[in-house]
This record gives sequence, structure tokens and C-alpha cells, in this order.
Amino acid sequence: MIDYNYTASGLDNVTLVGMNCVCDDDGEECITIPNINGLHKAIAEAIVNRPRGMGGKELRFLRTLMGKTQAELGVEVHREGLAIGRWERGQNPIEPNAEALIRLMAREKLDLKLTAPVDEITGWCVQTAEAQPIKIDASNPDDYRPLAAA
Repeated sequence: MIDYNYTASGLDNVTLVGMNCVCDDDGEECITIPNINGLHKAIAEAIVNRPRGMGGKELRFLRTLMGKTQAELGVEVHREGLAIGRWERGQNPIEPNAEALIRLMAREKLDLKLTAPVDEITGWCVQTAEAQPIKIDASNPDDYRPLAAA
């Protein structure tokens, strides 16, 4: 079992803890992810439950997982689609009220569990200087789970 930096999600800060290695036909060790939808749901749950502001890449991850365009998300949070694009590229900080609403929308659309009440979540929506690590327990591909932040 190894820890694997999973960048295929578009996020640089996701580590899959306890991944099983398999050997290909040439005997080389490689990683397979048999339940990609379950993994992406666990990553989304880690993002919406983390008590720190989300970054632009995390916003893009949630938006695409919810199946929304920048323009569609902009309508739902009462901003122009261009504003969403600026947030995702890190050109402007994500507005805290919009971030709180996006977390709640992701919970509903993706059927995620929230670990805190809404009034506490709104206090988390403050921009942070750098991406916070996301660790996912990958020891059981049928049940990926976010790990508590250290």
C-alpha cells in the first residue's frame, strides 16, 4: 500500500492514502482507480467539510462535478459567469457568501454529508493563502472516505 498524489482530478493537493498497487502485463507496478465516481464524491465531501476557504481549483472541481457551467453557477450565486472564471483562476478571491452557498448546493446536488451546521460553515468561507491538503482513505475502493485534516 502506498500514498498517491492524485492530480488527474485537476487538484494538486489530493493524496490517496493506502492505495493498492497492481502489476501490469510487464510486471511494472501501477495504480488503478476502480470507483472514480466514489473517489470524486469523497474529494467533494472533503472540500465542503474543510473548515477553511476553498481555492479556485477546488471551486472548479465542485462546479464540474455538479455538471454546471460557469454561467449557470453564476446565475445561481447572483454573479456573472466571468466572476466565476476569475475565482477559479485565482484572479479574485471567492466571495464568502457565494462560497457558502456553493458548498450547500454541492451537498444537495452530490448528496454529500455535512459535518457542521450552516452557521458554522459560513465562518469557514475565508480565503486562505495556499491550498490545504486533502487526504482520502483509498484502502477500500468501494468506500473512499475523506480523512480528518492533521
